[in-house]
Amino acid sequence: MTAIRPTAVAGMFYPADPVELNRQLDAFLAAAPAPAAGAKVPKALIAPHAGYVYSGPVAASAYALLAPARGTITRVVLMGPSHRVAFRGIATSTADEWASPLGNIAIDREAVAQLLTLPMVGALDKAHEAEHSLEVHLPFLQKMLGDFQLVPLVAGEVPRDVVAAVLDAVWGGPETLVVISTDLSHYLDYESCRETDSATVAAMEQLEPPTGNQACGRVPVGGLLHTAKARGMTITTLDLRNSGDTAGPKDRVVGYGSWALFEPAGGSGETAIRAAGPLLVQLARDAIAGKKSEADLPAVLKAPGACFVTLKKNGALRGCIGSPQAWRPLVDDVTDNAAKAAFQDPRFPPVTPEEMDGLELSVSVLTPPVPMRFMNEADLLAQLRPRVDGLIIEDGGKRALFLPSVWEQLPDAAHFLAHLKHKAGLAVDHWSPHFKASRFQAVEVK
Repeated sequence: MTAIRPTAVAGMFYPADPVELNRQLDAFLAAAPAPAAGAKVPKALIAPHAGYVYSGPVAASAYALLAPARGTITRVVLMGPSHRVAFRGIATSTADEWASPLGNIAIDREAVAQLLTLPMVGALDKAHEAEHSLEVHLPFLQKMLGDFQLVPLVAGEVPRDVVAAVLDAVWGGPETLVVISTDLSHYLDYESCRETDSATVAAMEQLEPPTGNQACGRVPVGGLLHTAKARGMTITTLDLRNSGDTAGPKDRVVGYGSWALFEPAGGSGETAIRAAGPLLVQLARDAIAGKKSEADLPAVLKAPGACFVTLKKNGALRGCIGSPQAWRPLVDDVTDNAAKAAFQDPRFPPVTPEEMDGLELSVSVLTPPVPMRFMNEADLLAQLRPRVDGLIIEDGGKRALFLPSVWEQLPDAAHFLAHLKHKAGLAVDHWSPHFKASRFQAVEVK
């Protein structure tokens, strides 16, 4: 039988009657600024989750931007804070569908299963039963997108980088929208609320997360902003009001804001990287030759990025150096790693000028590593995807990485892992309760 999560706050936070609900949504969206012709669709939204009479107009300013994306966005990753159940980690739902007055919404069970392999992610229906922080967004999403699949996530107490890893795991392409649910300050007087929320906006516009009592959704917001900074995204504040501006008194107010986050022009995914592939390779060659490129750089190279530069001579490895995580602009990562692969790889002598003509060079641009969750080595091996996953392992202070391209030499998962252990300085049959592994993908250009 189909498991359905029923509505919890329909008739309280928003109308349960679909006719009245549609009327309210139409009014909110009609009052919101419409996207300009040809406007870019946001990759992520941050919007409030109070009753519609209070925060509906503010949420509408975000959802109005999705009008051009109907038929393109087919999956929504929706994360909000837990208000009623205290727990550590991130809670998924076991339901197959979520109910809404506008019709049931299917859950992306494949994506949920993928997330359940990550640390601090688990199924906890209790966290979803009475929670409003996700539910109030569903009618807006249905109104703007039509049919889509949902990945519902409630965040308890959890580190920011864990939230970021979860978002990275289901980031997807233009078919996926990320929505983070949060209100701002709670129960201050009107002027104090305006002052506090203005400071929150100033921080978020620098991709710095809210802290303390600045936002009830500070945990998921912080994770999104962490990911946004790593991906070179931009953020735009769309609206900032409080309940004193919409439908409440001014002595004890709640703040609401909405934001849109955009990926760099040209995107930050595989298409943009492959388009910049010839330039990436040329930048690497110029760095080895000691030349400084004057090329005009696309946005994907100016954004933070992590890469490995691999050198081969007559098909044999001649050097390989890289960064497992993005911490500087991709152009700087490419040029620095290229020079180090040629001259500072401790396994090989420095490349000589005579070798340059026949030197084969490739650049692998990495996605952010995602920690894996497994019970034992067999479980880890079963989760690995040959020719897709790169792997980082760590135990006892020893660490090693294989790019996905290594599967070409080691197509068997057990051999792949055994050789990676050897590279890390571990016995090939080593295992311990503290063994850690993270996987990533890579776009390789030559």
